[in-house]
Amino acid sequence: MSITITIDGKPCVCEPGEYVLEIARRNGIFVPALCSLKPVLTERGCCRVCIVELVEDARSKVVVSCIYPVERECEVFTQSEKIVRERGMILALLKLLAPDATLIAQLAKAYRAPDLDRLEPNPEGGTCVLCGRCVEACSLLGTSSLAAVNRGVSKEIATAYHAPSATCIGCASCAGVCPTDAIPVVEDGAKRTIWNKDFELAYCEVCGELLGTVASLEHAATAAEVEPLFLCPVHKQKVLAQHLAHPYKP
Repeated sequence: MSITITIDGKPCVCEPGEYVLEIARRNGIFVPALCSLKPVLTERGCCRVCIVELVEDARSKVVVSCIYPVERECEVFTQSEKIVRERGMILALLKLLAPDATLIAQLAKAYRAPDLDRLEPNPEGGTCVLCGRCVEACSLLGTSSLAAVNRGVSKEIATAYHAPSATCIGCASCAGVCPTDAIPVVEDGAKRTIWNKDFELAYCEVCGELLGTVASLEHAATAAEVEPLFLCPVHKQKVLAQHLAHPYKP
């Protein structure tokens, strides 16, 4: 049975168990987020940028909207004075962790993040906010080449011992889901370099369109139990159409 909640004064119909962030996005209400950017993997709730103020039975509390399920009628405020202040503090801390991240700097400015002069920024600079999206994307592909290593202020995302991973296929899915562009990918036309490892690039045999790395295509073909096909989607469709038109042609 559907319920109606109010987000920033706008009535929003939802189903019990839906996350606040999903409801807000569906209704065109912007809530900043890092670990829940599209494409959404698993709701992680680790960056805390998407916090909102939720009022139930005249009681107010701050919740992480990407992992908070709505179970009954309530009011949600995404830009209340309390939320803007607390979100600004979160962004100030993230800016110290990833001082070179352009997105973090933009959000920190937009939400009037305070200057924490008494704290030192990450001495190594960097743009990683440790959201874990890259690790999850790698795991979903079945390669599991990345992991969060070390603890505390030394925590980072890396391959085992920072060495080229034997299981990495150079697909760059990790870089594609990173919200702060923290994973460098270098291509020179013949090879792609990522995570200290070089990969041969593959192109469509007909039109020359870049397909990815040879290793990633072979990995996908192995998973599908087929032979790798070095064709772009357009020419794959043409080959399939010809096969269907002449199914018994030797």
